[in-house]
Amino acid sequence: MDKNLQVLIKSLPKDKLSSDNYELVESNLPNIDENEVLVKTISFAITAGTRAGLQGSASYAGAPKTGIVMNSTGIGEIVESKNENFPVGKKVLTMTGWQSYSAQKPESLTLLRDNVDPSLYLGPLGINGLTAYFGLLEIGKPKEGETVMISAAAGSVGHLVGQIAKIKGCKVIGVCGSDEKCNTLVEELGFDSAVNYKDANYRQNLKEATPNGVDIYFDNTGGMILGSALFRLNPGGRIACCGVVSQYDTSSPEPGPKGIPGLLVNKSIRMEGFLVFDFAAKYEDATSKIIEWIESGKLKVLTDEVHGLGSAPEAFVDLLSGGNIGTRIVLLEN
Repeated sequence: MDKNLQVLIKSLPKDKLSSDNYELVESNLPNIDENEVLVKTISFAITAGTRAGLQGSASYAGAPKTGIVMNSTGIGEIVESKNENFPVGKKVLTMTGWQSYSAQKPESLTLLRDNVDPSLYLGPLGINGLTAYFGLLEIGKPKEGETVMISAAAGSVGHLVGQIAKIKGCKVIGVCGSDEKCNTLVEELGFDSAVNYKDANYRQNLKEATPNGVDIYFDNTGGMILGSALFRLNPGGRIACCGVVSQYDTSSPEPGPKGIPGLLVNKSIRMEGFLVFDFAAKYEDATSKIIEWIESGKLKVLTDEVHGLGSAPEAFVDLLSGGNIGTRIVLLEN
């Protein structure tokens, strides 16, 4: 009989995350109650936002705990069902966590569309893509000809934000942590320019890349990059606050950048945070539009794959240090 392999949170990080904060254990398959299904995990995404849950700074994740399965969104196949609406053999999107099997209630399941690559549901059709879609279009409200600046622009959300902004007729400036990533953004994804924030001349390079200022800043990082964006924003500019990855993996987060609230007031800048769950009623329409863009070639998807459940802790640590391009996916071995 199959066993359930699980990656548990062994200890909470005191500063930077380490693979030693996790342990791989073997347990019995979970039992399912009436109306539930048993899902065998195929793959799951590793995202920087889950680090905030270990820090206790993500209200939606609850208080950080040890001895539980590390959380994540994944895709899987139903292998046992007590619900006729979710039959055995169907593939679903759900909170699988870092484990081989999980018992799921129907309200937590999304049936995957036929004739759509399942892996897309961990990138553009999942939380990452929907976050990019609603954060830019609903919070940023781009207009043709405006300049959009994006931090962590080669990441799972950022690389999609930039392409959606180009679809909407904007000039797009990406900020990321290596020249290789900058080249990928410009040469493969069509960004107008990209700036390496680790370069000693970063602020001057950003100024040269945004001669007409910035109208929308999509913030994935907070910290110094947010500070630099504030001074480039035009009057009436908008900031969509998606995440603060620069502050997750540390025990001493930086204070807020200079210019808040002064620049916000003087330039009538709107700075708004959001959670993708706020837009749940619009998911289906957004998914259809994103599929249309992918099929037409307007939206390219970058994925970064690792193999095996045991590789997840190191893959997460590496992601937090900027080692990924696009969405990092863990593929489980059959």
